[in-house]
Amino acid sequence: MPVQVVKKEKETSQNLGHRFTKTVRQSGILLELRKGRFFNRAKSDLVKKRSALKRVEFKAEKLKADKLAKPK
Repeated sequence: MPVQVVKKEKETSQNLGHRFTKTVRQSGILLELRKGRFFNRAKSDLVKKRSALKRVEFKAEKLKADKLAKPK
């Protein structure tokens, strides 16, 4: 999807450049290119499972700590 910006009547080149960079940022093209710059391996099922279990444990610890905390 190409980004196209046409110069308006009586528009300075600085304003045109600013508008172009703004449209490029909003389109998300640069983010997609930067994501594809390096290869990221997909996480294995075991790693996903372990991280989910850690999240559950941390949440339980936080709830327990909140319950044991002194009332304000």
